[in-house]
Amino acid sequence: MANIAQRRTASPRELTRVAERISFIYLERCTIHREDNAITAEDAEGTTHIPSATIGTLLLGPGTRITHQAMSVLGENGAAVAWVGEQGVRYYAGGRSLNRSATLLEAQATRWANQRTRLEVARAMYRLRFPDEDPSGLTRQELLGREGRRLKDCYRREAQRTGIPWRGRQYVPGDFSAGDAPNQAVTAAAQCMYGITHAVVAALGCSPGLGFVHSGHELSFVLDVADLYKTEIGIPLAFDVAAESGEDVGSRTRRALRDRINKARLLDRCVNDIKGLLLVGQADNPALSDPSEHLDRVMLQSDRDVAVPAGRNYAEEVTW
Repeated sequence: MANIAQRRTASPRELTRVAERISFIYLERCTIHREDNAITAEDAEGTTHIPSATIGTLLLGPGTRITHQAMSVLGENGAAVAWVGEQGVRYYAGGRSLNRSATLLEAQATRWANQRTRLEVARAMYRLRFPDEDPSGLTRQELLGREGRRLKDCYRREAQRTGIPWRGRQYVPGDFSAGDAPNQAVTAAAQCMYGITHAVVAALGCSPGLGFVHSGHELSFVLDVADLYKTEIGIPLAFDVAAESGEDVGSRTRRALRDRINKARLLDRCVNDIKGLLLVGQADNPALSDPSEHLDRVMLQSDRDVAVPAGRNYAEEVTW
């Protein structure tokens, strides 16, 4: 193995284009090392080599151990690392963002900081969830009212479809067993969706706390994005699981949702939806297709919203 101290850091031009990377790789119950410019996953069945430059986000599931050298090469190649639950359904912690460009984060902050654009994003989120309705011109209160009615309709519709008695949404924080089978399944599905969405938000370098519908919570934006798929994926699947049996609802819901997410390629869709919501009017922005083009482009803010190159002294150029 090469000495890390003697290895030069890969330049942005040498990094694999983001569009050509494997979006997410999930590993569990193995030890992860570094060998040259690859990582190795070693378990009872042997050792698997994975080129680190091809990884978008590495999801570390239960039973994983990772060395400092492995984390070093992942960082050099711009790969994000997230510690998650089984099959990535719960998010526990994350490393650096895959997207070293601040384009998405700055776009999120800009649209969040303005009341008009914040409401525009909230309406766009509503339109993604309920494409048969036009939320143009609706106030926040009206959006919340319509969302509440649509959710109630969704619960009743799924209960009727599966033949399960439904007495309304019941959730006691910290007491999963307090609800009946369908409520437990809905809660488990929501928790899984929050974990998956958190991993995507972290990988893209967005702020989890700057939400457009939710507010005041450290995961407000995570909750916003996860809700985009609630009535389409989370709630119907939860009722399907509860209809099969009232036993072991939580774990069965997580496994079923894992399979549905993989089949529907929800992670890729989630990435595209976030970019579509935040990068409005920036379809030609290089960060959309290849953030590595600007990995080391550090700028300084000047007057009139002008950015100037960093790494030089502007003392003689300033007139006092």
